[in-house]
Amino acid sequence: MGAMPLQHDFHYRESDGQPMAETSSHWNVMVDTVLALRRWYRDTPDVWVGSNLYFYYKERTPGVAPDVMVVRGVAKRERRTFKLWEEGHAPFFVLEATSESTQGKDQGKNKAIYASVGVEEYVLYDPLGEYLKPRLQGFRLTARGYQPIQRAIDGSLSSTTTGLLFRPEGERLRLVDAATNTPLLWDEEIESARQLAEQRAEAAEQRAEQEAAARRALEAELARLRTGRG
Repeated sequence: MGAMPLQHDFHYRESDGQPMAETSSHWNVMVDTVLALRRWYRDTPDVWVGSNLYFYYKERTPGVAPDVMVVRGVAKRERRTFKLWEEGHAPFFVLEATSESTQGKDQGKNKAIYASVGVEEYVLYDPLGEYLKPRLQGFRLTARGYQPIQRAIDGSLSSTTTGLLFRPEGERLRLVDAATNTPLLWDEEIESARQLAEQRAEAAEQRAEQEAAARRALEAELARLRTGRG
């Protein structure tokens, strides 16, 4: 009887050893989008936003690592990988900060994988405009596969799955509440708004203290005049 072949467990790796982003511009897009989406879904307990971790869509098969993915029906918790057969739900939204070096997989293999598992919307953004014209493009899953999402006059895309607009601003990507047309702030804008609110609160407190001191001085002067002292 011949020897049985060795059975090796499939290794679900957690990193490919490559940089998380092509350039600082791509990094900004990833971070801005992830943080904005996490705030957007902060009060939705069963929506999880992940970034740059391996999404394993089939057992014992190499995974893909979308720059941003949003999943409904799963718990908000830290993950080292995302395994579809364990989680039970595929992402409904994926965004890739794409570049000339990643265009092959972003527009080919990975796009086909996302369609096959039911990712409802797939967005590509080329912040440097290296190859994608226009540099923001989106696709919505239909019975005929992915179909392009029509862009607005200002170049923005409407995402029906998230209720957001995605709009280029310089090399960055702005997310906007589609119902109110309110931009979702970037982290530095939130910090600036916080500092401004603190400055206004301090100024209001100082004015209140000055007004109170002035009232006390006036009351003291009136009391002096009434008693005829001084």
